Amino acid sequence: MAPLSQCFIITVLFIAPFFGCCVNAQLSANFYAKTCPTLPSIVRNVMSQAVARESRMAASIPRLFFHDCLVNGCDASILLDDTATFTGEKNVFPNRNSARGFEVSDTIKTRVETACNATVSCADILVLAARDGVVLLGGTAWTVALGRRDARTASQTDANNQLPSPFADLATLNSSFAAKGLTDSDMTVLSGGHTLGQS
Repeated sequence: MAPLSQCFIITVLFIAPFFGCCVNAQLSANFYAKTCPTLPSIVRNVMSQAVARESRMAASIPRLFFHDCLVNGCDASILLDDTATFTGEKNVFPNRNSARGFEVSDTIKTRVETACNATVSCADILVLAARDGVVLLGGTAWTVALGRRDARTASQTDANNQLPSPFADLATLNSSFAAKGLTDSDMTVLSGGHTLGQS
């Protein structure tokens, strides 16, 4: 049987399209090959530094990515701060005091902007960082398709409605994941996937 980290990777690869991100976009592993060729190394370097400082970041970033994708698609809306026009996803109950890695994402974005101003989406940074977190803990690497676009707004209401409570029972979790087109097996792998086989 494959370790949980490999199951998580495989599941994420196959279910990410079902989260509704980039429905009309053409994702490609080479999306930034000409416009920001240093992107992968920038993300990898910042993630390596972050994990060296605080090892749990290797699991926290994939969890952050999952929580982003579960609410209206993989669009980096979880990274948006509240504004006068919307209250976002960061502080909803399932994320409060448990979603971590925002500062790592900010550091990566700052360094990417220095190298390739106004080119790379935060959504793509987050998926690359999630992959690198898995790899830094000895998980299997995979090619990431890029080209996601960032959300310009976030919704506290959507996050509260779409993220399962950490206290949800099995039937509620299964129903919540089924509403996203995911199976009970997907739910099991994704619910524990951020442990990267360490649970």
